[in-house]
Amino acid sequence: MALLASALRRYLLLLAQEHLEFRLPEITSLLSLCGGQFSGEQEIRVNSPFWILDIPSEEMARGLMKRTVCAKSIFELWGHGRSAGELYASLKNYPTDKMLPYLQSDSTYKVHIHTFNKTLTQAQKIKKIDALEFLPFKGKVNLKNPEHIFWILEDYGMNPNDVPEEPIHLYFGRWIADGQRELIESYSVKKRHFIGNTSMDACLSFIMANHGRVKPNDVVYDPFVGTGGLLISSAHFGAYVCGTDIDYNTIHGLGKASRKNQKWRGPDENIRANLRQYGLEKYYLDALVADSSRPIWRKGMLFDAIITDPPYGIREAPRRMGSQKETVKSVERSTENHFFVSSSYHLSDIFFDLLKFAAEHLVMGGRLVYWLPIYRPEYTEEIIPRHPCLKLISNCEQMLSSHTSRRLITMEKVIEFKDQDENSYMLDGQYMPYRGHNSFREKYFSGVTKRIAKEEKDNQK
Repeated sequence: MALLASALRRYLLLLAQEHLEFRLPEITSLLSLCGGQFSGEQEIRVNSPFWILDIPSEEMARGLMKRTVCAKSIFELWGHGRSAGELYASLKNYPTDKMLPYLQSDSTYKVHIHTFNKTLTQAQKIKKIDALEFLPFKGKVNLKNPEHIFWILEDYGMNPNDVPEEPIHLYFGRWIADGQRELIESYSVKKRHFIGNTSMDACLSFIMANHGRVKPNDVVYDPFVGTGGLLISSAHFGAYVCGTDIDYNTIHGLGKASRKNQKWRGPDENIRANLRQYGLEKYYLDALVADSSRPIWRKGMLFDAIITDPPYGIREAPRRMGSQKETVKSVERSTENHFFVSSSYHLSDIFFDLLKFAAEHLVMGGRLVYWLPIYRPEYTEEIIPRHPCLKLISNCEQMLSSHTSRRLITMEKVIEFKDQDENSYMLDGQYMPYRGHNSFREKYFSGVTKRIAKEEKDNQK
């Protein structure tokens, strides 16, 4: 254990201040994907932008940053403290032999200052840099293209209305790598060729792929594929992707467009075109018109990850194939004279079918990542659907309104699926709590109706 501790190197992670609940599961998943495990020097302050991590190697730190969209940068941590004096003492205790390779006379460097929750003047920055003159810098300063970049990072707390005069924590380190924040803009849904009413935000799509530990040559499946937004993020990381959806028009890129001021979809608006737009077409296997409640796949372990956003009835109604013998909700006609009869598909049944499918068709160690809608006043952990073959890895909340949210659920297959156990998990008394999901749409819109009524009443005063 002592040898393992000595092999670990200390790093400082600078995180983005959005999707706070998603950051720790993403970093933990990516470290395990790189062959490491999460090990923090102290209890992680979930909302803080600064985390100190113990990582075995710089190579693993770089591997982490090649994937994360939640972190901005990572640094080899040379010193830290709760005051300038503590920081300087910490730096003086840092092993000189670890510093010297980056401070040689034939090298170039610069020092950058980052402050959280406070803005410094240029004079203040220069003063803080000059205070580090005790460090054995021998190289030349190069502000445009230095070989080594060092950062002073100062934390002035989380309250913008109560900013302290002095930082509550200071860090100094050598910059290693930046994260993949630029993917959020380059893959923005606003720029995408083919979108729908429920196309997933690019940042969340990449977070889902990272929670699912998607890696090159994986096969990733989305049973509610829609316009294929979740396939794009997995394909970007080198996975082969496929999906199914009950909507014929969406799969084939037909019918009414979702963009403002566009009435009908163009001739090349489809999932394949989205992958082609980003140079990822070679990773696209196919998308099929299929009902997720009915088996179409051969038995056995087929997928390395299942990443999906099931319909929960706000913008798109949950549907499955019906028959004339069933209570028919609607008969819909798509283009090219395609008809299908749809019947109600309760949310609880969607989740049961999804977990059962994942338990059977995921490889061992494969992950299921999906969104679960929640009516917050009634939420307890007991309503999270479970399956004996799947272990709950993380459960992160994203607010939708004051009374509703959706939770990103990540599960991992840890037990091999057996046919005789197919429905056993439905018999242990846990089935009834999930039934509450069936009324999510009514509860969501009841809140909207109440808010509108309140606003109208306030406007009349």
